[in-house]
Amino acid sequence: MAILWRCTALAAALSATLLLQGCDQKTDLNHIKVGVINGAEQDVAEVAKQVAKDKYGLEVELVGFSGSLLPNDATDKGELDANVFQHRPFLEQQNRDHGYKLVVVGNTFVFPMAGYSKQIKSLQELQDGAVIAIPNDPTNLGRALLLLKKVGLIDLKEGKGLLPTSLDISANPHNYQIMELEGAQLPHVLDDPKVAVAVISTTYINQIGLTPTKDGIFIEDKDSPYTNIVVAREDNKEALNVQNFVKAYESDEVAKAAEKIFNGGAVKGW
Repeated sequence: MAILWRCTALAAALSATLLLQGCDQKTDLNHIKVGVINGAEQDVAEVAKQVAKDKYGLEVELVGFSGSLLPNDATDKGELDANVFQHRPFLEQQNRDHGYKLVVVGNTFVFPMAGYSKQIKSLQELQDGAVIAIPNDPTNLGRALLLLKKVGLIDLKEGKGLLPTSLDISANPHNYQIMELEGAQLPHVLDDPKVAVAVISTTYINQIGLTPTKDGIFIEDKDSPYTNIVVAREDNKEALNVQNFVKAYESDEVAKAAEKIFNGGAVKGW
């Protein structure tokens, strides 16, 4: 009898535990915490937040960041369920550098990188020895250098893929000075008379009211490999809250909002 009692008590305890876990899981799956970059991208995410609530009953808590160094760390640690701010090459580099186990769960938009200037209106006006400011994080640094190569300003060593560095510049016939800065600082250096051109992502250029298609003196084309993504962890990539958020983001409502918010500077990636 004692053995039977213990088994019955154990079964009851396990049932209570499973019931509590089930309740917690239900609450979690109706809520998601998502990291975004402050500014225009957060404005787009606000539309996805509303779609998620209206269509899936999902409460989306958006957490804003001013730069790209923290959202992946917070997601990996479980402080965020997902984030929306980066493209695949950046994620791959972050996973390698920090040992993160972050994965792609959806696509968002291609935000073309472009060169901007308040001093010149075309590349033909760029003087020898001019200062060109570019992002300093490894992925966007490589992206900017590849764009400079594409428009004929520099050449790069072969075999560097999507991650060349300034040390891989093999030809710089006009002796351009490459200045590397944190991405969020680049829009501000446009007012610096020493900087002729700054290569800036759409995320940051929109914060000062410019767009790549209208204001860039050179720009990535639609074949860019840098489609932005929704990112989660290996352990929650198939969770209902994550999947419903992705479906909400990959919606016509969000696509229309991005076209308006980015003034044509966002290309649908799904």
